[in-house]
Amino acid sequence: MIMKRLTLILMTAALAMTMTAQTAREEIEANKYLAGSNYLDYDRQMTTKALTPAPKGYTPFYMSHYGRHGSRWLIAKDSYTSVVEPMQKARQYGKLTAKGEEVLRQLESFVKQPVPNFPALDGQYEGAQLRLGDLSSVGERQHHGIGKRMAQNFPEIFKTKDVAIDARSTVVVRCILSMVAECEELMAANPTARIHNEVSEALQYYLNAPRTGLIKAMRDKSNSMKRQYGALVKPDRLMQVLFNDQQWVADSLKADRLMSQLFEIATNMQSHDTDIDLYPLFNNDEIYDQWRTRNIRWYLDYGPAPQTEGVMPYSQKNLLKNIIETADTVSLTQATLRFGHEVCVMPLACLLELDQCGASVNDLNELDKYWRNYKIYPMGCNIQLIFYRPTKQKAGSQKTIANSKDILVKALLNERECTLPIKTNQYPYYKWSDLRQYYLDKLAKFEQREAEYLSKQ
Repeated sequence: MIMKRLTLILMTAALAMTMTAQTAREEIEANKYLAGSNYLDYDRQMTTKALTPAPKGYTPFYMSHYGRHGSRWLIAKDSYTSVVEPMQKARQYGKLTAKGEEVLRQLESFVKQPVPNFPALDGQYEGAQLRLGDLSSVGERQHHGIGKRMAQNFPEIFKTKDVAIDARSTVVVRCILSMVAECEELMAANPTARIHNEVSEALQYYLNAPRTGLIKAMRDKSNSMKRQYGALVKPDRLMQVLFNDQQWVADSLKADRLMSQLFEIATNMQSHDTDIDLYPLFNNDEIYDQWRTRNIRWYLDYGPAPQTEGVMPYSQKNLLKNIIETADTVSLTQATLRFGHEVCVMPLACLLELDQCGASVNDLNELDKYWRNYKIYPMGCNIQLIFYRPTKQKAGSQKTIANSKDILVKALLNERECTLPIKTNQYPYYKWSDLRQYYLDKLAKFEQREAEYLSKQ
C-alpha cells in the first residue's frame, strides 16, 4: 500500500512538472478556443499523439465508451436574449457606441435565422429560440469523425464480421443524433456489424443520474462558494467599448452578467459554421479571467475538489458500476457505446482518475496549474476503455473478462492515452483485474460514507 501511494505521489508530481512546461494562460493565448471550456469544439483541441501499439501477443477485443453529444446551440431560454435585448434597449436610448451597434447587428443577424415554413416565436429570434440545445452541423461532423477514427484505430474490434455494437443514449435529442452519427460511420466501415440502438428513461439512472444524498448536499455547498470568484470578472473596459454612457450602464444593466453571457455566445460561435468572431471584443486578461472563473466553478461542481470533500465525481457511481458490470459479461469481440452529457464525462474522468483529472487542489487560485477543464470536456468529449486479451485466446474462447486474469486495458480521454491510478510496467496498458478491484473498493468506501450521511438525516 505504501509503495502504491508513493507511486501515485511521484506520478502526480511528474504530471505537475509536465504541465509547467506551458501555463494555462499560454495555452489559451496560443489557442483562444480553449477558453470556451465546455463549448470547446472537439476538433480545435490540443495536438494529439499517435497511439501506442498493443503489447506483443495481445489484441483489442472490447471497447467500453461514454461520450458527450457534439457541438450545440446555447441551451437556456435567455442565452441569446439576455444580451440582445439589453443592447436593443441601449440602441433605443442612443447609448450604443459604433462598436456596440456593430456587435448588435452581428448578434441579430445570427440569432434571427429564418426557419422555413415555421411560424416565429412571438416574431423574434425564431432561429435561435427554436434551436436551443440542438445539435449543430459542427457537432454532427465531430461524431462522424470520432466514429470513423474508432474503426480506423481499432479494426480488430469494429471490422470484425458480425461484431455486436450496443449503443445507448440519454433521451435528449442532441445525444441521440450524436449516437446516430457515430453508428453511421461504424456501419460504413463494417456493413456486417450488428448495431443495437436504445433510448429510454429506464437508462437514465446511469447514463445521466440525478444528484442525490451527499452529492446533492455538496452541490448546494459549492453554489455558495462559487459566488466569491465572481470578482474575477471585470466588465468596465468592455462596457466602455459597447456603450457611450457609463452612468446609464450602471443604472440600467447588470454589467457582470452581460459580459459573461456575451463571452458565452462568443465562445460558442465555434459550434457553428459562421464567420462571426466576437473574441476580439475581449482582451487576453478578460479571456483568461472568464475561463479561470469557469474552471473553478466546474471543479467545485463536478471535480474532486477538497472544498466539496472530493465527493462530486461519485455522481457517476452508477455509470462506473455499469461499465464494470457490463465488462464482466464480455467474452466475444464487441463494443458498448453510451451517449450523454459533459456533466457525466467530466466527473467520470475524475472518478476514474485519468491523468490529472483526479487532482485535489486546496488553493483554487492555483487550480489552473494542475486542473484544466478544456482537457476534459470539449463538445464531443469521450472516454474509451479498450480491453486487450492474449492473441492465443482469440479463436473460440468463451472466457469472460471477469474470470480472466490476463486482460489488459488502455484508457483514452478524447482519443488521447492517459494514466490510470494503479501501477503498471507497460504504460498505457494496465491489468484490468487490479484496476477493477481498485474501482470496486473505491465505490464501496464511498457508499459506506454516503450511508452514514443518510442515516444522520
